[in-house]
Amino acid sequence: MGFPASMSSPPSPLQLSSSSSSWSKSALFSVAPISFSPSTVKNALCRKRLVILSKRISPLEEAMRIRRERELQNTAKFRKRPPLRRGRVSPRLPVPDDIPKPPYLGSNELPDISSEHQIHDSEGIVKMRAACELAARVLENAGKLVRPSVTTNEIDKAVHQMIIDAGAYPSPLGYGGFPKSVCTSINECMCHGIPDSRQLQDGDIINIDVTVYLNGYHGDTSKTFLCGNVSDALKRLVKVTEECLERGIALCKDGASFKKIGKRISEHAEKYGYGVVERFVGHGVGTVFHSEPLILHNRNDRPGVMVEGETFTIEPILTIGSTECITWPDNWTTLTADGSPAAQFEHTILITRTGAEILTKC
Repeated sequence: MGFPASMSSPPSPLQLSSSSSSWSKSALFSVAPISFSPSTVKNALCRKRLVILSKRISPLEEAMRIRRERELQNTAKFRKRPPLRRGRVSPRLPVPDDIPKPPYLGSNELPDISSEHQIHDSEGIVKMRAACELAARVLENAGKLVRPSVTTNEIDKAVHQMIIDAGAYPSPLGYGGFPKSVCTSINECMCHGIPDSRQLQDGDIINIDVTVYLNGYHGDTSKTFLCGNVSDALKRLVKVTEECLERGIALCKDGASFKKIGKRISEHAEKYGYGVVERFVGHGVGTVFHSEPLILHNRNDRPGVMVEGETFTIEPILTIGSTECITWPDNWTTLTADGSPAAQFEHTILITRTGAEILTKC
């Protein structure tokens, strides 16, 4: 379950800015009168043309023009699908009294992000593995439920039951007031979708984000699933998003810089013309649900290096169109601003001396 960067302690993600130079009025109007001979007019027109051509090939302007065209084309292509609408949200499900609960329950306020990196001893690693393996099994089984006509509320019920049957607690339930046991984000929903009565439609894509709290440790993972007959364009988006996660994990090891993750993910996404969402980030996870380090998936200059024994999530969100977002009045459900599709994948990893171990695997 990702955390919004705008609600965290680090500086806002880097934004590309530009400034354009302009002629001053004094420079334009302080010249002496001149006579306009044919050759003078011709030379002036040539210079004007050269200025216009030079402006057209400005690298920044060209990049922005291409991006705008891509977003407009993709948005038009995918807006044939009805926009996502809120269904009926049923009451939260009960959890047996004997199941240990995380400390943030009882408050609708989002807990502060812990400033401490979660680095585990051998006992802690064993418990992290158990929590993450459970989360992975639950996610795998939840994915088997994805088909047309199934509601996200049904998925929530199944996930809830699987988690409590294992003696664990569904971490999202009650976190900052979140009313359900899993996040289900469909089509243009970037993340944090609340399960409701909406039925899945043929051709949908849906991210299911599972986090469990077992023996005092959180395991966090998500995956985007295909529902029925999905278009090739959406299949490619989902495939590339998973590849971005894999490439980000591949460079992790003791001593590696966190900023390399965002660079590697951005490079791969850009090959296919996809945008990388900056607002939502990965995070440290363990006995605390969300902690430092915050993992930016876009290019950044955030300092810090990975440490052996540390656990955190990587969870990139890619979009076909705009990476800007809007959040519904429920303060959770976040959609792409232009209605274009988005996909996300997430793993919890453990940093080792020579690489990274993916903990959220069955």
